[in-house]
Amino acid sequence: MLKNKSILLTGGTGSFGNAFVPMTLKKYDPQEIIIYSRDEMKQWEMAEKFVHCPRVKFLIGDVRDVDRLKYTMNNVDMVVHAAATKIVPTSEYNPSECIKTNINGAMNVIDAALSAGVDRVVALSTDKASNPINLYGATKLASDKLFVASNVGGYKKTRFAVVRYGNVMGSRGSVIPFFIKKCKTGKLPITHPDMTRFMISLEDGVALVWKAFEDMHGGEIYVKKIPSMRVVDIASTIAPDAEQTVIGIRPGEKMHEQMIGKEDAHHTFAYDGYFKILPAINDWSSDPKRIGNGKKVPVDFSYTSENNTEWMSQDELKAWLYHNKGKIGVI
Repeated sequence: MLKNKSILLTGGTGSFGNAFVPMTLKKYDPQEIIIYSRDEMKQWEMAEKFVHCPRVKFLIGDVRDVDRLKYTMNNVDMVVHAAATKIVPTSEYNPSECIKTNINGAMNVIDAALSAGVDRVVALSTDKASNPINLYGATKLASDKLFVASNVGGYKKTRFAVVRYGNVMGSRGSVIPFFIKKCKTGKLPITHPDMTRFMISLEDGVALVWKAFEDMHGGEIYVKKIPSMRVVDIASTIAPDAEQTVIGIRPGEKMHEQMIGKEDAHHTFAYDGYFKILPAINDWSSDPKRIGNGKKVPVDFSYTSENNTEWMSQDELKAWLYHNKGKIGVI
C-alpha cells in the first residue's frame, strides 16, 4: 500500500512521527516521507536521526496555512494528519488557538488534499473526542466529523478516514514518565483510586494507521482493541514502595477513557484486533464494502477503559518498561 509512495506527515516531529518514520521506511520502502511542522528546533533534532536517509524530508509549515499545505501536497500520495493542539489545560486557557489548529487546520488539510488530488488521508484522533467534556475533545470531535463527511465521492478520488486512540505509553506528558519522575520523591499523586486508562504502544498506533490506509473506503473511524489498567496499578508497578496520595480528578479529566460511546453502537462493527465506526450519513453504515467481514456490536455496546475485556497485568507492564526504558518520556 505505501511502497514507492510519497507520504506527508503533518505534526511529524511528535511521538507518533518519530515512530512512524523508521517503522514505515523499514516495512514499506516508500519513495519519500515529508515531515511538515512548525517547530524548527524539533525538525532539526529529528533530522539528525535521518541524516543518511534522503527520503526523509523536512518542511516548515503550519496547518493553519492552507496555501502552504496545497504547495506541500503537490505530488503527494498519502497524508497522515497528526498536527494538533493536545494539552487539555492549554486548550482550555487558549480556546481560539486550539480551534484554529484543530478545526480550521483540519479543514485546511482536507481542502489541500482535495485540491492536490491526494489518494488517501488518515487523521489521528483521541479518546477525548468520544463524548467530549473539554475543549480539546470537542475540537477533535469536530475534526473527526469534518474528515468523515469529506468523502464526497463521484468526482473526487481522495478518501478520508480517522484512527482513534488514547495517550501513548511512555510518551511525553503521559502518566508513566510522570510517575517515574515523581517516584524519586517517594510519593505519587493519584487522581482517583478507581481511575482506569487504556494502554497503547506507539508501535500499535502506527500499525493502526497502516491498517486504515489498507482497508479504508472513506469515512471510517478505526479503534484498536487494547488493554486497560487501573492508574493505581500503574503507580504500584513503577514505584511499589512509594506512598500514594489521592489528590482528586482535575478539571476536564474523565474517570475512565472512552473510545466508542453507546450512541455510535448502531454503526460500529468488530473485527480481529480493532473496531470500525461507520458513518451514519449517506447510508455508509450499511455499505457492504465498508462493513466487509465485520460483526455488528450489541445496541448497548460501549468501549471504555472501565468495561474493557482485556487488561494489562503488572508483570506485562514491567516487561514493557524494561524493553522501552531508553525511550520513556523522550519523544
